[in-house]
Amino acid sequence: MTLAEVMTKLEELGTEQTKKTFMRHGAKEPLFGVKVGDLKKLVKQVSKDQGLALALYDTGNSDAMYLAGLSINPQMMTLPQLKHWVKQANWYMLAEYTVAGAAAESPYALKLAREWMRSDNEMIATCGWSTYANYVSITPDDQLDLEEIRTLLRLIESSIHEEQNRVRYTMNMFVIIAGSYVTGLYDEAIAVAESIGKVHVDVGQTACKVPLAADYIRKVAQRGKLGIKKKTCIC
Repeated sequence: MTLAEVMTKLEELGTEQTKKTFMRHGAKEPLFGVKVGDLKKLVKQVSKDQGLALALYDTGNSDAMYLAGLSINPQMMTLPQLKHWVKQANWYMLAEYTVAGAAAESPYALKLAREWMRSDNEMIATCGWSTYANYVSITPDDQLDLEEIRTLLRLIESSIHEEQNRVRYTMNMFVIIAGSYVTGLYDEAIAVAESIGKVHVDVGQTACKVPLAADYIRKVAQRGKLGIKKKTCIC
């Protein structure tokens, strides 16, 4: 498929209702309002062409950008390309899912996560925390820097309630992922989760809720899923 053909198909798949839903969540124009499930139906065709995936992201259309993230080969992405992507992510689904997923599976995951987490830009910072969390969820424990993760947990404990809105959300998710995917950090993550308690995030006019980290981690343990890594964090 050519770029023009994909954009035409996206326009056909978009609905006004889905567009309104995404915009309530923070999506910015331009977008057609294509459900993620429908985007996934196009992945096989787009993923054969890395250049097409990159071109889709550069359209600035939110649906096309999300499709690009589903279709891209992260191992083939360059550092400048990933830095360009994060600068263009103008709402949380692009920052926390599209860019974070690609970055986490790239050769530059930790370098970028560490850099982005320190940013004053809310979307870049939240992408950084999500990138590191995603990296933890797919990386064997013996390849993780557990002391660095412990340091980040302590940072979250001391600062989460003063952070920017979406950063609070991804910090909370970082605690959940550390406790759920790294068996050796279970007790420490639970302690941090109980210390921070309920995290308040403005989710706009949506029904979204911020999970209680301690409850979430314990439920993972009760299901016998503690420490089981994901094959991919791109979704």
